Amino acid sequence: MVAPGGGGGASSWPSEGELDVVRQKVVEISGRVAGEVRVVACPYRICPLGAHVDHQGGTVTAMTINYGVLLGFVASDDAEISLQSGQFEGVIRFRVDDLQKPIENPENINWESYARGAVYALQNFGYDLKKGIIGYISGAKGLDSSGLSSSAAVGIAYLMALENVNDLVVSPVDNIQLDKSIENKYLGLENGILDPSAILLSRYGYLTFMDCKGCNITYRRSVDIIREFLSAKRLPAVKMHQVFFVMCILEENLARRAEHYFSETKRVVKGRDAWARGDLHEFGQLISASGRSSILNYECGSKEMIQLYEILLKAPGVLGARFSGAGFRGCCLAIVESGHAEEAAAFVRVEYEKAQPELVSKIQPDRRVLVCQPGDGARVI
Repeated sequence: MVAPGGGGGASSWPSEGELDVVRQKVVEISGRVAGEVRVVACPYRICPLGAHVDHQGGTVTAMTINYGVLLGFVASDDAEISLQSGQFEGVIRFRVDDLQKPIENPENINWESYARGAVYALQNFGYDLKKGIIGYISGAKGLDSSGLSSSAAVGIAYLMALENVNDLVVSPVDNIQLDKSIENKYLGLENGILDPSAILLSRYGYLTFMDCKGCNITYRRSVDIIREFLSAKRLPAVKMHQVFFVMCILEENLARRAEHYFSETKRVVKGRDAWARGDLHEFGQLISASGRSSILNYECGSKEMIQLYEILLKAPGVLGARFSGAGFRGCCLAIVESGHAEEAAAFVRVEYEKAQPELVSKIQPDRRVLVCQPGDGARVI
């Protein structure tokens, strides 16, 4: 659950305590002093509106939350990379001047793959890497494969650490393409620009608005909101009667897919404007409508996820809810009034355990419902 805050201020994540833990781990494995340790903070992201339209070049909204990946690191004395993880055992060692070849079988992807993928992407974009890193990486426990883009956060963390120790100046837009190269070219996955764009471009207290056809950035102020755009050349406008005609000649399931795409595009624009006006009630209603369309028109969602979505809509103070991700696993997100956040969380814990007792028993108690705040973009601390 996300309880929106006002503009200004700063994200509460990462806390000094979280940073100290990561710095101390790096001190232990590197033998350096704490003052030398830098930390990349890469937050997880949610997309309140824009379900299943990013891969078709549509518009989406996004924001980061106050959970994510922390990568503490110091520069190596040479080209070697040495990494340890808070979630996985063992030590990764390889060199930045080793030639990295794409993974041929996706089943072979593991936590080492993202570090190698970052080196692969930087090599292939022509960046000169001379120094490696000694690092310790840790994500928010229990949130892997949760529909919050933890894999993109990991890839970006490695990119930013390697850029830092090699004195490379790389723009957020270029890092979006570098992370896309990790996912598409090295790992063989078909991910787009949504996840890295949200992680790199979001700002605390703001809603990020993206057109996934391109990657030019402009800024616009409305009330107390800065909206960031990834804009691109527009195709000629399609009139709604033309869309209706096309839908009439499509098979029923394809017509529903088209209905979802065009109605979701409208919801994104309406949601952007509602947020700018400070109308969170309308914003929430649009999120819930997005969730319904994903279920009915795009036919997404497992039984377990649909039940969770329906329970969230009944929770006190919830303004809107939908799946986070495709809806077949992971989690649901809800926008909730801050004064009702804990009450809503307690309601969902009880009701979902009634509906899915076996599933809930497998989830850590402190990870069943999380009350989150909007976060900031990826950065080196």
